[in-house]
Amino acid sequence: MIDYAVINPATGETLATYDTFTDAQVEDAIARAASAATTWAATSPAERATVIRRIAELHRERKDELGAIIVREMGKPIAAAVGEVEFAADIIEFYADNIEKITADQPLDIVGDGTAVVRRAPLGALLGIMPWNFPAYQVARFAAPNLAIGNTIILKHAPQCPESAAAIEAIYRDAGLPAGGYVNVYATNEQAATIIADPRVHGVSVTGSERAGAAVAEVAGRNLKKVALELGGSDPFIVLSTDDLDAVVQNAVDARLDNNGQSCNGAKRFIVVDGLYEEFTSKFVASLAAVSAEDPTQEDTVLGPLSSLAAAERLQEQVDTAVSQGATLLTGGTREGAFFAPTVLADVTPAMDVYREELFGPAAVVYRVADEDAAVALANDTSFGLGSYVFTTDAEQAERVANGIEAGMVYVNLVLADSPELPFGGVKRSGTSRELGLLAADEFVNKKLIRKG
Repeated sequence: MIDYAVINPATGETLATYDTFTDAQVEDAIARAASAATTWAATSPAERATVIRRIAELHRERKDELGAIIVREMGKPIAAAVGEVEFAADIIEFYADNIEKITADQPLDIVGDGTAVVRRAPLGALLGIMPWNFPAYQVARFAAPNLAIGNTIILKHAPQCPESAAAIEAIYRDAGLPAGGYVNVYATNEQAATIIADPRVHGVSVTGSERAGAAVAEVAGRNLKKVALELGGSDPFIVLSTDDLDAVVQNAVDARLDNNGQSCNGAKRFIVVDGLYEEFTSKFVASLAAVSAEDPTQEDTVLGPLSSLAAAERLQEQVDTAVSQGATLLTGGTREGAFFAPTVLADVTPAMDVYREELFGPAAVVYRVADEDAAVALANDTSFGLGSYVFTTDAEQAERVANGIEAGMVYVNLVLADSPELPFGGVKRSGTSRELGLLAADEFVNKKLIRKG
């Protein structure tokens, strides 16, 4: 049975297929990663940093190749695809640069004589289950900090990203990791459960849907394994005051169309105070309506297709249902194949399905609110809690709103500001862990106490 395939969403053409691993191949992958864990953990941080830095260099050297693969697999515009690979390289390099800080002993102030330190030691082989929307970036932010700690990686990529999976595995191999240090597996969900249950595997990280996260966490819980979850989001974009509404609108457009609208931390719910609502909405709708979905291989394309025909059909169903339940369609709502027109919905109420759903594509919902308190209450009225965006000219208001929002990340007066040193993650049904920054290197580590008299 073939589950892994490259299907170009722009054309619908199947470009390549890959055989799912046999159980024997899965067993071999586990054995190799477990064996390499001993060797890799015994290397010095400086030696590990040299290899990790080479991984970053190879990402940069092969960015055009990797970018073209991403376009074929999930329709990201080529300029954004190459940019994703460059960002992945920056992330990997960050952990090479900070490896001494990551692995340094943490002295403790103690009661009594002697000393005590917390020493960070690797756990061993880990499983990463990665999504399709950022084929290079997602892998980098899981693999790099854990390799820096001294863990080894078994990587199950999304079934629609097998070519990226192979190309990335080649980079880690060519960079000089010990054999088994990074192993790609074309595994089924059942085989992934087998990997999680194996005593030689010491943790699992999954980035994906709530459904996928719950399924993985259930298996991990039964087997007493550490699990890190990075799941969905329906991030609020709150507009309370501004000296430059045009700039705020452009930020809103950029935040909604990034990655063809398929970012878990993309702004999706636009919550605007009453005095600015009409003008913001008019400008926002006009700006989105002016963008058309185009060929993702062209350098100037802003919006490409959704990742698959099925993804476009799901979004169409959500929008159609919203309209049938009473929402107002201000623009868009149509598609051609996997290409979906930028879409804006208004007059959405808690009684409608879309009020609780994540729209994964270039579709937004605008809400009018009376004031700051109403904006925060609406922003928090969701099961998600990943990121959020606040636009205000009042610094004290920004602090109040940032404190009041139930989310893992709050960005004030800016969007698309992710950076390797900044932790990424959410609360509620958006996840349980942090990636990026120094916090990422604390997820799968033995914080070992060493107390001396």
